[in-house]
Amino acid sequence: MSVLSCQDVRVTLGGRGVLAGIDLTFAAGQVTAIVGPNGAGKSTLLACLAGLRTPDSGAAHLDGQPVTAMPPRALAQRLAVLPQTPEIAWAVDARTLVGLGRIPFLGARGGGTADAAAVAQAMELAGVSDFAGRVVTSLSGGERARVLIARALAGEPEWLLADEPLSGLDPAHQLDVAGLFRVMALAGAGVVVTLHDLTMALRLADRVVVLAAGAVLADGAPVDALRPDVLRAAYGIEARVLAGAQRPIIDVVRRAG
Repeated sequence: MSVLSCQDVRVTLGGRGVLAGIDLTFAAGQVTAIVGPNGAGKSTLLACLAGLRTPDSGAAHLDGQPVTAMPPRALAQRLAVLPQTPEIAWAVDARTLVGLGRIPFLGARGGGTADAAAVAQAMELAGVSDFAGRVVTSLSGGERARVLIARALAGEPEWLLADEPLSGLDPAHQLDVAGLFRVMALAGAGVVVTLHDLTMALRLADRVVVLAAGAVLADGAPVDALRPDVLRAAYGIEARVLAGAQRPIIDVVRRAG
């Protein structure tokens, strides 16, 4: 089973230590949510795991290979990244944009039947098939976000690293995308997402990692990692997990202190 990991990853930006010696191992077949306050280092950690940033010290590995040393094409065939603020440079239709997710697999003669099928399936899974012929710049922010999720899925990745993938989505589509991540994990993929919504992390993830001041404050099952004492230390809030009749929620009572 594929393993993504990082060892003693340290990053300093603008004279400030953003990541201070992170050691984590992620298993395929799970959804892992990385949470923490603004500036905790969540996005920087995801970039290091994806090979998009070389840490000042330490390294990230995919099945024992340093991700920054892997050929970009080989890495892209196994790992897809969904950035927090993706840029769409061209006024292309949605199908063409999703098709860019197949680039790591294309030969010199371009795409074939298998690539077209992968694009169609990704669009169906992300619920954007109806947008296929629409220019992406004409779509709403939430619609574009779902098209970009489809682009990531088109590569049929072993790993999906998604930075705040639910931001800008309405509640119904948040649930749809969260369900899609669960389906990917059940099929054997590793899914690592950063989230601000603690209740969604509680409901969606198999595992939650809490970052604060560039360090791992808690790591474990959601109800264990999101304990009141952890939330107090990480966010400066008094909160509790309410186990309701349907699914648990996190009730934020007030600021701590």
